[in-house]
Amino acid sequence: MTGIVRRGFDSADETRRFEDGKGRLDLLNTDHGPIGRAVFEPGWQWSQHIKPIAGTDSCEAAHVAYIISGRMKIVMDGGDSVEAQPGDFIQIDPGHDAWVLGDEQCVVLDWQGYGDFAKPKDA
Repeated sequence: MTGIVRRGFDSADETRRFEDGKGRLDLLNTDHGPIGRAVFEPGWQWSQHIKPIAGTDSCEAAHVAYIISGRMKIVMDGGDSVEAQPGDFIQIDPGHDAWVLGDEQCVVLDWQGYGDFAKPKDA
């Protein structure tokens, strides 16, 4: 069949694990760029669990994303912040930290920022 693609994140092209077992990124490579599903475990924080992998002071990825489940706080380097919850669309510029709120996994689909997310800077 042409003109249609059906794929699942459970058979992703690549899975990147976060520090201390605090989650993972499942990545699908498409003709239109990578799409990622991230599963952030309770206690996950970018500055603790991705910063050692990325080697930057804050997250330098831009995100265009949708929150499937859980809650997350996002704080820009300049101090602006938001709490995202299921059903929220979020667009985040580079230069931020983020962490899971509460004791539920936060699952996020991202169409822009996960191509290099949790990928060692020298890779």
